[in-house]
Amino acid sequence: MRMTFQRMADRRPVETLVERDDGVVFAMRGAGGGAEPPHDLVHALVETELRIPDGVWGCVADGAVWGSMRHVSGRRPPHAADRSERLKRERAAAVNRAEHVADLVGRLARAAEVLPSQVAASGFPPGRLQAAAQALRDATARWAALTPGETWVVEWPVSSGTGARRRRSGGQPTAQAARAPSR
Repeated sequence: MRMTFQRMADRRPVETLVERDDGVVFAMRGAGGGAEPPHDLVHALVETELRIPDGVWGCVADGAVWGSMRHVSGRRPPHAADRSERLKRERAAAVNRAEHVADLVGRLARAAEVLPSQVAASGFPPGRLQAAAQALRDATARWAALTPGETWVVEWPVSSGTGARRRRSGGQPTAQAARAPSR
């Protein structure tokens, strides 16, 4: 799956292009923009760095469609709506955990107050969380350096489900910035 985040000039809602491996394309509306990375990009970077396969983006890769997503193109598989609802139900706790971990890493990246109990509750070793926070700090600087209209592409090559989706890059998600105009 490929996610294309466009740098906006201000903090108006961001629309991210989501191209799933099954050929279905969605536009996902989210918060953020301006010099700070959008919320959905932060999730993509944290879930990638910590290899969280069943968070927000792993669910999208496996067929979940959130209310903020609009179908753009591609034929949806049979029973896609049922599969989406099932995935959202089955992975609600994992998605909630991913939300908390992304928030925690964001606070660590900003050097905001984080309690030791919050680090322990994340389920990740402190060193991995600090590494993710450093990666997010670096990504924030790279995002801020993009000019409005440029994009950042994140590849999510792994399906966490049992479907026959193609696997790339040794089975782990990768993120990279692309300094190209948006579509």
